Amino acid sequence: QEQLVESGGGLVQPGGSLRLSCAASRRMFTTYAMGWFRQAPGKEREFVAGVSYSGESLYYADSVKGRFAISRDDAKNTVYLEMNSLKTEDTAVYYCAARYSRGEAVARIFELGVDNWGQGTLVTVSS
Repeated sequence: QEQLVESGGGLVQPGGSLRLSCAASRRMFTTYAMGWFRQAPGKEREFVAGVSYSGESLYYADSVKGRFAISRDDAKNTVYLEMNSLKTEDTAVYYCAARYSRGEAVARIFELGVDNWGQGTLVTVSS
């Protein structure tokens, strides 16, 4: 099974920034939509942000719109999640996700499911 390798989590104060990274195989990167989910303690895993296989379409959850930015570097087979103006409620384990699709409707793509998950990285926002 294809692997997704995440990095970049940690402890940050409210209002601060962090960048998460997720490395994938070349084959996956050219044919999969990539995204980020998160799971806070006691809550269900939720979608955060996604980008289509082409990089042309982006989609964000309302809770992070305007604060988080997803991007992909095709040369490095890596997708990033830039998180700014972090709030205590952003505290969660963040998971990289991939779904095979050459479509552009990112929200719909991830509603249908996820083919591959990363191991998760903990983000703690606290003073």
